[in-house]
Amino acid sequence: MGITRRNAIRILGAGSLGVLYGGFSHPRGGNRHIITLSFDDGFEKSSIKTAEIYEKYGLSSCINVIANAHRRGSDLPDEYHRWPVGDFTLWNELKRRGHEIMPHGYRHANLAELPLEEAKVLVNKCIDVFNEELADFRAEESVFNLPYNASTPELEEWLGTKFRAIRTRGDAVNPLPFEGLFRLGCTSYGPESIDDHLLETIDHFLAGPSGWLVYNTHGLDDKGWGPLSSGLLDELLDRLGGMDGVEVLPVIPALDS
Repeated sequence: MGITRRNAIRILGAGSLGVLYGGFSHPRGGNRHIITLSFDDGFEKSSIKTAEIYEKYGLSSCINVIANAHRRGSDLPDEYHRWPVGDFTLWNELKRRGHEIMPHGYRHANLAELPLEEAKVLVNKCIDVFNEELADFRAEESVFNLPYNASTPELEEWLGTKFRAIRTRGDAVNPLPFEGLFRLGCTSYGPESIDDHLLETIDHFLAGPSGWLVYNTHGLDDKGWGPLSSGLLDELLDRLGGMDGVEVLPVIPALDS
């Protein structure tokens, strides 16, 4: 029997775990490293599993939701969004449990490719859904995670009137949080498993100076673009939690820190 994509991901994930026990670079004394894994698209089973793994270590996950994806008749933007997504019953439950639930667009459109006024309409529709369905949502206290990490200077300037922060394309190692920090760059990898790339990225980050790494993840195991092995996520959080000077935080708690 040939190796399926699902089995290949499992094999890769199992092999990658050994890298953790080989040891990450230990940050130099006095350096501070914040790591945010920013999970996009809101796949139902992946989001539930992600939250459970984070809770195992007393941590809060960062889950970014396509506002219209759960509604009947919503269009799938591409093959990497074909898995069932959660609805706001789930998102409210996870928020009550301490997880960060943030907007990831109204219908996962590439806003940088649209006329500015059309992009504004979609963002406002996204805000309207969150206002209606997510408890205690306030856009001005939230981060907008741009679909495809695609933005323009004009759109970013306007988003600054709506949100506390945005996540978009750019240098994944951001400065440590300071008052007024608005634009967060990130990195990602795909469409195959991100396991090795994520480990290499974190190891390189920890070997460097203080900063804030934002890594854009998606589903777990075989779901979404660039999936992450759930076993690797579990081992990764366990390992990082025991390292001095390293914090695993969602975006808003990081900004508040």
